[in-house]
Amino acid sequence: MRKSGPPKGLIAYLVLELLEEKPRYGYEILKEIREISGGHWEPSYGSVYPILYKFEEKGWTERIEREDEPDRKYFELTDDGHAELADRRENCTEKARDFADVILGFFHVYAAFSTDERFEIPDHDGEWRFDETFSAWIVEQMVRHHEHYFDSEFERVEATPDEFYERHGVDADREDDDAEAAVDGDS
Repeated sequence: MRKSGPPKGLIAYLVLELLEEKPRYGYEILKEIREISGGHWEPSYGSVYPILYKFEEKGWTERIEREDEPDRKYFELTDDGHAELADRRENCTEKARDFADVILGFFHVYAAFSTDERFEIPDHDGEWRFDETFSAWIVEQMVRHHEHYFDSEFERVEATPDEFYERHGVDADREDDDAEAAVDGDS
């Protein structure tokens, strides 16, 4: 179970991946992450810029100057940065469950707002609502996204989380700290 926010190390990993494509400046990285998320998430400046500076201190990036944009702070990966990215790619599968926990957790909260008697959120015409129709739309968007990127048909999986974990050999009781210990603690 995740405590809060995006999975630990996600933003740092995305920054490394984006810098491998080409040198970038902070705001450009923020815009690209927003685009990758389909416009649903954009980290704050306060999370991206400290990562860029930390990577520079560690020797994973270096600042470069561009004559066409002298006021912007562009960063590019160094050889050590490429090596760090390769290591993180190897360890990325350890984060898959954290990603799923965040997505499922927020969806369950969304669904609870529409079904749990403890929440009395009014419905306003023409606004987003916590109801079956909007919940179904969210699920449909996730399915479409899956089919678009993975070029496979969505198939309903009849299993509880524990049954799914067992079927796929996933340790349902593993502690988040075990996975976090394997990956550097960057945000």
